[in-house]
Amino acid sequence: MPTRPPRSYEEIVRRTVPDPDSSYRPPQEVERRAREGYRALTPDEQKLSDDIHDALIMAGISAARLSIEVDRDHVVLRGNVRDVHTDYKVEQVVRSVEGVRSVVNQLVIERD
Repeated sequence: MPTRPPRSYEEIVRRTVPDPDSSYRPPQEVERRAREGYRALTPDEQKLSDDIHDALIMAGISAARLSIEVDRDHVVLRGNVRDVHTDYKVEQVVRSVEGVRSVVNQLVIERD
């Protein structure tokens, strides 16, 4: 089964050039997370994140298209929602979770 030819210089480099320490470059997802400043959550942050997800489920809201970032007791909401009502409901549910001190709502309302 033939493989498709590389579409960019980046793909060629990714497939063929080892890093100076002879290891290969990490997958693109790992590089993207590194650029975004991904970090592991502390146990308290993980518990708060789990509580937020549970509260959204109990409210009947799917978090599949949401990104919920927890930094101590501060929460940043990102992603897409269907309408203004859903945007408002997500934010109110997150604010109601015990331990959440502030919420930054960066949700985007989809246009049809």
